[in-house]
Amino acid sequence: MRLAVDVMGGDHGPEELLQGVKLGLAAEPGIQRCYIVGRESDLVPLRVKLGLDDPRLEFRPASEIITMEDDPALGVRRKKDSSVLRAIELVRDGLADVVISPGNTGGLLAGATFRLGRLEGVKRPALACIMPNRKGAWVLLDGGANPGCTPEMLLQFAVMGSTYAGAMLDLKNPRVGVLANGSEETKGTELTRSTLALLRRTTLNCQGYCEGYELFLDGVDVCVCDGFVGNIVLKTSESLGKAIGYMLREELKANPLRLLGALLAKGGLDRIKQRMNPEAYGGAPLLGLNGYVIKIHGGAKRTALRWAMHQAQRVAHLRLNDTMTQAIAAASLATVVTPTVAPQLPGDGDAASAKVPA
Repeated sequence: MRLAVDVMGGDHGPEELLQGVKLGLAAEPGIQRCYIVGRESDLVPLRVKLGLDDPRLEFRPASEIITMEDDPALGVRRKKDSSVLRAIELVRDGLADVVISPGNTGGLLAGATFRLGRLEGVKRPALACIMPNRKGAWVLLDGGANPGCTPEMLLQFAVMGSTYAGAMLDLKNPRVGVLANGSEETKGTELTRSTLALLRRTTLNCQGYCEGYELFLDGVDVCVCDGFVGNIVLKTSESLGKAIGYMLREELKANPLRLLGALLAKGGLDRIKQRMNPEAYGGAPLLGLNGYVIKIHGGAKRTALRWAMHQAQRVAHLRLNDTMTQAIAAASLATVVTPTVAPQLPGDGDAASAKVPA
């Protein structure tokens, strides 16, 4: 597998991500080539400082960065030599199989859509985020790429999410739910009700509506919503996980007896921390593109990139786009409404064409 990594645009700078590249290359012998894309003035000294001498590495210069402050569409049009575009072009040109970037989500989406195009039949790509629950993990999409959606778009997100969850989480028939404010199908919005009606006509394992409390209690394997709601769910859950971690540390250190109990339970606490760590799940792929693109958090550190490299290798090996294209075509056929034509009775034609006597 050949990989392109954009190391610019992250909160911690290129050095932290290059440390992640080192970890990923050491752990993933299946990566045959790793292109590092970024500003030459940053990469040249860091290459020496970090001892980046793996023969699989190749550095590609890019003089510009699409920052978080840039308007995504304008940034893509004006900054032709940005690191994210140069990395995407390596996939477009067949030199890399997957691209990973920590940069501006809108810029990554716009750049990948313009440079790679969408899979046949796909209306909009969606961010698919793997998140933990009490038994394993589930997939949320859209995680923030499309604030406004149509029912047809959410249907496609459900199809792509089901394919992704089945492959990446080893699920035979992923349970799909539409996020809403109640389980009754009279609730929700026009968007959720119309989406549910479409899902009912496909072969997906549709569970109906799912409520927020079900997400982390193993209620569904794939949760579908628009990117506005999805991004709120994603960031709220991330902050809740951090808050619980802070509270645990504070309370367990409150007195010597609790500290002793924490030491005795250290193995279990470490395991919970690992299960709740978003970095352990890699990044969020943009599903629906004619190529594989993985977005990592702007604040991602080396471990997150290391696991994103593992995720990229799995995505490329499983050839998910082939399966998704077939599944989307099948869902489109299943949801086409064929107009019913009333049968013509004998003599109807003559009667319709007969002249009314004067």
